[in-house]
Amino acid sequence: MGERPKNLLVVLGPNASGKTRLGVGLAGALGGEIVSADSRQVYRGLDIGAGKDLSEYTRAGRRIPYHLIDVVGLEDEFNVFDYQQRFYDVFRILQARKILPVMVGGTGLYLESVLKAYKMVQVPADTRLRAELDRLSAAELKEKLVSVKECMHNVSDFGSRERMIRAIEIAVHTQQDEPPEAPDIYPLVLGTRWERRELRERIALRLKERLQAGLIEEVEGLRAQGIPRSRLDALGLEYRYVADFLRGKIDTTDDLLSDLSIAIGRFAKRQESWFRRMERGGVEIHWVEKADFDSAMKIVKRHSWR
Repeated sequence: MGERPKNLLVVLGPNASGKTRLGVGLAGALGGEIVSADSRQVYRGLDIGAGKDLSEYTRAGRRIPYHLIDVVGLEDEFNVFDYQQRFYDVFRILQARKILPVMVGGTGLYLESVLKAYKMVQVPADTRLRAELDRLSAAELKEKLVSVKECMHNVSDFGSRERMIRAIEIAVHTQQDEPPEAPDIYPLVLGTRWERRELRERIALRLKERLQAGLIEEVEGLRAQGIPRSRLDALGLEYRYVADFLRGKIDTTDDLLSDLSIAIGRFAKRQESWFRRMERGGVEIHWVEKADFDSAMKIVKRHSWR
């Protein structure tokens, strides 16, 4: 029996690896549309720091449509369940229109929620269960979480009492309710890969360009809107470090560039580790050195499409 026809093209990679440019190029060549898999690009108002790079969404004079960018406000919470269900909605619409979805991003949890079809349900707060769990020690909460959660795909669930309680709440609720039906997805997954020194250089150059483009002013604007420090911290390294700079915890813009480049480089290593774990878990990734378009197209042409 032959290979199932592919109905989703995925371009993943760490920060500054050229995945957006490659994904847009492939979408342009294949008549596809971009579906972002980035946990920050869903938020309106996070433009420079989140690396939306919307100026790149044009090929041969044609604007490439995109989805799941600028879909919620910063006052909203957006989680992996929200992402998965919105992705499924977009996927079904594009399939009905006979347009190839090109999923592009580096948020491992979002990517994996689709590629491995996580079974999740929308979970409201359960005050009674939370009161029971709040009486347990941290060790007891961890033991409880391991016992009720079939697959620990998010180790950050162990990060605090609050996260463990919420994870248990979700796991218990998931056992009681059927998750929404997932569409049939047959992906071809490409990954952008660079030698580590080159990737560090790309990270530093891109960060310098973003600082020149107004990253500091973007964070100042968010603070002026009343976005609290805790929220900025949660929005990622760029927003956290620039907020520290504005508070005087980082002395100069040169120090900011240096410290933040190092931090993003470490984050890129963690992204690469996540992708390797995805491979060990059964996700086949075809690696494209230096995000080379011609190499990617050769891989694409070897596979059949719906």
